[in-house]
Amino acid sequence: MRKQSPINIKNKRASFDYELLDQYIAGIVLTGTEIKSIRLGKASLVDTFCVFENDELWVKNMHITEYFYGTYNNHTARRDRKLLLTKKELAKLRRQTKETGFTMVPTRLFINEKGLAKLVMYTAKGKKTYDKRESLKEKDDRRYMDRAMKK
Repeated sequence: MRKQSPINIKNKRASFDYELLDQYIAGIVLTGTEIKSIRLGKASLVDTFCVFENDELWVKNMHITEYFYGTYNNHTARRDRKLLLTKKELAKLRRQTKETGFTMVPTRLFINEKGLAKLVMYTAKGKKTYDKRESLKEKDDRRYMDRAMKK
C-alpha cells in the first residue's frame, strides 16, 4: 500500500475570483522531466486556464519548473498540456462553457495513489467586484467568530 503523496498544489485565487460550480478531475499528459518537477513540488497554477482546441481540452499557462537534473531533453516551463477526460465529460464541459460568462478554472494539482498527476478543475462564473468584497467580509466575520469562540 502506497502512502498518500504530500504534493497538493493549489490555485488559491480561483475561489476568490470565480464562483465555482461543477468539479472535474482530469489526467494530464506530461513528459518525464515534468512529472519529476511536480513530485518535487515545483509547479504553479497561477493564471492557468483551460481551453478547447480541435475537440481536445488543453490547460494553458501552467508553470512547471524545469527539472534541475534534466539534460537537453528538459521541457519548457509554460507549454500547453493536454487534459484527459471521457468523451461524455468533454461534451458536457463544451456545452457548459459555450454559455456566456462560464469558463474552466484549474484549482488543484496533485499526485494520486498510483503516482499519476491529476488536475482538479471547476466550471466557474466570474465574480463581480461587489461579490469579491462580500467574500472578504464573510471571511473576516468567520475569523472574528473563531477568535471569539477561542476566548
